[in-house]
Amino acid sequence: MKATESNYNASNIQVLEGLEAVRKRPSMYIGSTGPKGLHHLVFEITDNSIDEAVGGFCTQIEVIIHRDNSVTVCDNGRGIPVDIHPLMGIPALEVIMTTLHSGGKFGGSGYNISGGLHGVGLSVVNALSSYMEVTVKRDGHLFKQSYERGNPLDKVTIYGDSNETGTIIHFVPDDQIFEEMIFEREIILQRLRELSFLNRGLKIIFIDEREEEVYTKELHYTNGLKDFVNYINKNKEVINDKAIYFESQKEDVIVQIAIQYNNGYSENLYSFANNIRTQEGGTHEIGFKNGLTRVINDYAKRNNILKENESNLSGEDIREGIAAIVSVLVKDPQFEGQTKTKLGNTYIRGIVDSILYQNMEDFLNENPSLARKILDKSISARRAREAAKKARELTRRKSALESTALPGKLADCSNKNPAQSELFLVEGDSAGGSAKQGRDRNYQAILPLRGKILNVEKARLDKVLSSEEIRNLITAMGTGIGEDFDISKARYHKLFIMTDADVDGSHIRILLLTFFYRYMPELIKHGYVYIAQPPLYGLKRGKDIRYFYNETDLEKFQSETEVKWGIQRYKGLGEMDPEQLWETTMNIETRTVLKVTAEMGEEADQVFSDLMGDNVEPRREFIEANARFVSNLDI
Repeated sequence: MKATESNYNASNIQVLEGLEAVRKRPSMYIGSTGPKGLHHLVFEITDNSIDEAVGGFCTQIEVIIHRDNSVTVCDNGRGIPVDIHPLMGIPALEVIMTTLHSGGKFGGSGYNISGGLHGVGLSVVNALSSYMEVTVKRDGHLFKQSYERGNPLDKVTIYGDSNETGTIIHFVPDDQIFEEMIFEREIILQRLRELSFLNRGLKIIFIDEREEEVYTKELHYTNGLKDFVNYINKNKEVINDKAIYFESQKEDVIVQIAIQYNNGYSENLYSFANNIRTQEGGTHEIGFKNGLTRVINDYAKRNNILKENESNLSGEDIREGIAAIVSVLVKDPQFEGQTKTKLGNTYIRGIVDSILYQNMEDFLNENPSLARKILDKSISARRAREAAKKARELTRRKSALESTALPGKLADCSNKNPAQSELFLVEGDSAGGSAKQGRDRNYQAILPLRGKILNVEKARLDKVLSSEEIRNLITAMGTGIGEDFDISKARYHKLFIMTDADVDGSHIRILLLTFFYRYMPELIKHGYVYIAQPPLYGLKRGKDIRYFYNETDLEKFQSETEVKWGIQRYKGLGEMDPEQLWETTMNIETRTVLKVTAEMGEEADQVFSDLMGDNVEPRREFIEANARFVSNLDI
């Protein structure tokens, strides 16, 4: 699938349409003009360098965030072609940078496999940048061109000589387009780490110059996907020390799979197509699941681990505690789904299924003791699943006629439209009382929780469902859980975790987030989960009261006023009367809330495992590393 260097020139660049709409409707091209869209600019530029690496032409990529929040991406690939395009009559570099749907990915021989789906990356980033400068090293020279909001400021010129090849792109995001202009280091670092894992041997250097001490991280994984699953399981007790790894090509598809089991209960399956994270799955993920379920059951029957009359293990049983990466490289990927991150090529399913089955069968036959460990874990998971079945029946969604079966402590709202309804999870009866009195009964429901719920990171579903507080929560939401989960049955489309601003409140919040992340992740994916933000301080002078949500704003106010105010530190929601709780925390017109997202899947999984798992050492290291950032710690 490697393109030959001699074939990559201006004739490979095909033009489909112009660039006019990008600045008018940027969200159509990058998803949003918020933080997600801003970071998408970096990923679009980086993906072009990755395409060079996939083709075998690039071994190193450097990504730099400068002090002014501009970005530079460098690679040692072939360099963007600069010769005159046969149809456009201008250098190919200018065509690529200023014309939508242009590049070496549309039927030419520039790339056989690419991550850029539509060939819009470079031109879109250019259109949405107040300034961009491109430097190309190839053909013995250095070429350069500059742009302002997508328009060339000069011609492609030679300004020096070079024996190297590659492309350097520097861009400044346009403050006329983006709502905020701050790149988050961890978001970029996670994507670069993924790309480094997926492209074995590729070196990616990330530099953040924005702090006094420049941050530098070199990402270089010689074992590729095996290093990826080791990273996911780095603080967990694993069943197979060495990751199971397969790589095979069938027709025009390259399939890479890595598997490593741990002693936990969560499934961590990440799938990729042409280096793009397919968060909604797709045919390659279905093929993996089908193949793994078939091969494990066939092996178990063939070796009398499961009797002939015994029912098969389910896919969920077999994938309990799995960390797996499925990566496919496809010549012509078809993406679908809400976020265009679901692989739709139907023939991929059978290819991945057969490759997984054949290779996993050989592995199990050659490693009978490890095969037995995997089977024992799966059989144990089935027993727990069957034990949970009756408990789960109690948590099924109740219809309007059965509303009396809802939890007794739930103060429901009168509105029966889930899209307009909110559920507040409140810590304790005291805060619950204030919330019930202060709420808008039309659309806000209150469910008080008694104490700290079960830490689900250390429990299977059967034990989770033995917790009355969790059963009440599941019943109130109406979605069911596990095999019965149905997002369309959610009784509320906004779920607020509203706990006290102290250590216990923080602990309850992380326990609830762990439960939602592990057992109801669809609620987070659909944007239903929020964290309420009650004020930390109230300043009172006569009848005038002002609220502050952090110490910085409080100290700023105190330094700017000479008048003395009485100050109250709110540690518990119960310390606020219903009117205050409504005004500061529940009123849709005045409240501040945090929306819970899980875009950084591997990192989120790692944090939950470290903070809530059995292994104490990662938790100690986390506390030591982050202690300096703590404020308002109760003594």
